[in-house]
Amino acid sequence: MTTDMLHAAAAAMVAPGKGILAADESSGTISKRFAALGIPSTVELRRQYREALLTAPGIDSYVSGVILYDETIRQATADGTPFPEVLASRGILPGIKVDTGAKPMAFAPGETVTEGLDDLPKRVAEYYELGARFAKWRAVINIGPGLPTRNALHANAHALARYGAICQEGGLVPIIEPEVLMDGDHTLATCDAVTHEALSVVFAQLRLAGVDLQGMVLKPSMVISGKNGPPASVQEVAEATVRCLLDCVPASVPGCAFLSGGQASQVATEHLDAMNRMGPHPWTLTFSYGRALQDDALRTWAGEVANKAAAQEVLLLRSKCNGEAALGQYDRALETV
Repeated sequence: MTTDMLHAAAAAMVAPGKGILAADESSGTISKRFAALGIPSTVELRRQYREALLTAPGIDSYVSGVILYDETIRQATADGTPFPEVLASRGILPGIKVDTGAKPMAFAPGETVTEGLDDLPKRVAEYYELGARFAKWRAVINIGPGLPTRNALHANAHALARYGAICQEGGLVPIIEPEVLMDGDHTLATCDAVTHEALSVVFAQLRLAGVDLQGMVLKPSMVISGKNGPPASVQEVAEATVRCLLDCVPASVPGCAFLSGGQASQVATEHLDAMNRMGPHPWTLTFSYGRALQDDALRTWAGEVANKAAAQEVLLLRSKCNGEAALGQYDRALETV
């Protein structure tokens, strides 16, 4: 993929009114979500669920790309069409999660570093051949007493930068995801300070690694209080997040596709909408949600073929709500349609 093609793909991922569906749960993670609803986690049921998501009528109006998992990118619809082909035929870019998970750091209690660099060039080449056009790598940053440390921030930023360079060299647009976790009782101000530091270190490392900022998409967490901390209003979250991005994210980055990070589905939508009502911004602000798009659809599907169409309608509604939020045009009345 040429530089121009990378730029075009990155711009398409954050096209106005569209966002990214994160359907890259590992087999272990999706098994836990199935188990919570009493759904057996068999290869076939996982395939059926993913087929329901990827073939939902109308989502191409609001979804620009879908992040897949290694199992998923190799799966196909019941008629034998590979999932990447299904997406590409609808004008949706297929993507792939390429990290192998956050692992405990040596001499760093409570902190992790994401692994998966060793054979990444080989895997990027294979995924490109399978149809992927972008990739995702998630770094995890904990807030707590004395955390995060500079060591953890630099280790994760360095890994993100190496991953980004490898992806671009192999023709994939990298999604750069430094997630500041909501776990804890920290305040909005604490999250703000940590997010500022994390993003500053990430972009310093991206520059050192030679990553083309026009050929990437940032997947940041919002500046938000800890789950057990003092709550902040939707407007406070939106204002703090936009200020942080203005301070830290170069205008050459085409877009920021937020993770939901465990927020309730409607709250994540409201936060995104409030940020876009504050625009215009130097970059597109959109969504790259997993649970905030999928949870209602998964509960509706519940492992039953007969529920497929209803689950697809639920996914379409959540996609539409967030597509409107990406334009700053979300209306709560949509939730009752």
